[in-house]
Amino acid sequence: MWIYHGKNVFGGIAIGRISVYKKMENRAKREQAQNPEAEVLRYRDATQAALEQLEGLYEKALQEVGEANAAIFEIHRMMLEDGDFQEAVENIIHTLSVNAEYAVARTADNFVRMFQAMEDEYMRDRAADIKDISERLLAILQGREEERPQRKEPVILLADDLAPSETIQLDTNQIRALVTVRGSLNSHTAILARTMGIPALVGTDIPLDGAMDGKTGIVDSAEGVIYIDPDQETCARFQKALEEMEEGHSMELLQTLKGKENITLDGQSIQLHANIGNLKDLNMVLQGDAGGIGLFRSEFIYLERDSFPTEEEQFQIYRAVAQTMGRKRSVIRTMDIGADKQCGYFGMEKEENPALGCRAIRICLTRPEIFKTQLRALFRASAYGNLAILYPMITSVKEVRRIREIVEEVKAQLTDQGLPYGNPEQGIMIETPAAAVISDLLAREADFFSIGTNDLTQYMLALDRQNPGLDEFCDIHHPAVLRMIELVVRNAHRAGIWVGICGELGADPELTREFLAMGVDELSVPPGRILPLRKAIRETDVSEYKRTREKSW
Repeated sequence: MWIYHGKNVFGGIAIGRISVYKKMENRAKREQAQNPEAEVLRYRDATQAALEQLEGLYEKALQEVGEANAAIFEIHRMMLEDGDFQEAVENIIHTLSVNAEYAVARTADNFVRMFQAMEDEYMRDRAADIKDISERLLAILQGREEERPQRKEPVILLADDLAPSETIQLDTNQIRALVTVRGSLNSHTAILARTMGIPALVGTDIPLDGAMDGKTGIVDSAEGVIYIDPDQETCARFQKALEEMEEGHSMELLQTLKGKENITLDGQSIQLHANIGNLKDLNMVLQGDAGGIGLFRSEFIYLERDSFPTEEEQFQIYRAVAQTMGRKRSVIRTMDIGADKQCGYFGMEKEENPALGCRAIRICLTRPEIFKTQLRALFRASAYGNLAILYPMITSVKEVRRIREIVEEVKAQLTDQGLPYGNPEQGIMIETPAAAVISDLLAREADFFSIGTNDLTQYMLALDRQNPGLDEFCDIHHPAVLRMIELVVRNAHRAGIWVGICGELGADPELTREFLAMGVDELSVPPGRILPLRKAIRETDVSEYKRTREKSW
């Protein structure tokens, strides 16, 4: 058994035969051109043909991975039409009197070196896009068919690297996992793999040779490992894990409910989104058919480290979320450090009652330099997809207005630096009784509410939810909690904003009808609960329930 390591692009387990994909080398032989002008015309015709191909790929990507990810091929189109690139190709043809193929290859090499020398990682990754468009031009000029890495049976595809155009044309029914020797987590290919739901590793140390072809492989992408010719014990362990994973995803529900609307028998609809803590969970979001991400717990970015994450590190994570989810909304909660989520390097003073101490937004407002770093990363990432920002542990209008002031400072800095950013929705987490009681006032300051029922229940009942000795006193269906939720929903709708529930109660099947009757707009739950909730929603008649329910609370 051989074990190789790589970077996890998209979580999951895959078992199957290895299929090695090797591209045909595009050797652009230098030839003397008797008529340089004719070569320029050949190049221009090839560019036009490439643009038509990219239009087809854009339409395919639009259907399969959404507008944000389909934009990859818009970028390729802009690169093909870039005046500097075109001028460089035609200049080489004229000055050296060479064929169009050689001019394209040489220009591409020059541009690739230029991008690879850049400091910004995202820009370095664009070198792969230059290679992709140059390969397309060369194939057209040489009269070759476009290569497609397809197989007749489901396989683990092993390649040196894949261009975005090759990735989008993969038949996901025939690919169990994708493993590349090169590539990065920020490459367009990695983003597409995440969006298409293919377990994938990039930057692996696996040798790319024919001897790998046909061997049995196991990809554990969550751990960034691929096993070649695994022993019986390893096979048995991962087969069991795969079966448990598939059972947890409820394959029967996937087949019958995937793609269906979250709509009741009497026509009331609600959004079902997912709660996650890191990029690895995106796999479950897509497999579970969530309508978006209702809560991305950004504090885990801090908890998994020994020092503060930089703006760039956070930006890369948030951008990957935005690009992967495309047009689907992704709500990122600013760091909720404190209480039960302590982070040593923050240097926080010991508190007798951390649940009521300096946590979440209180840290952000008392240590604005940390807050601004996260906000800069979030606003920059919002230019790449449908991101929204959620502020936790709010208790007053004053806090929200101070947040807005800091946001404006951050936006002004980004504008001065010429860094692009979007205009994300900004919401308030309703998880304190104070916020719930003044939700009519807070609704004037926010674009949306998200109700955190875990802390709301704790604070409403004056009960430590971390203390197992108090379980018998913890009534998560307490009338006070439900009345408070209904008050918040009513105040939000009066102000014309939407309201969701992102705490554990959102996934409680005993309360689904209640939340529908209240008019909750969104339930954000663990990814594995999306389909069971969809089933419950589609079997509910809210009008009938409203007529018959007894409001004991």
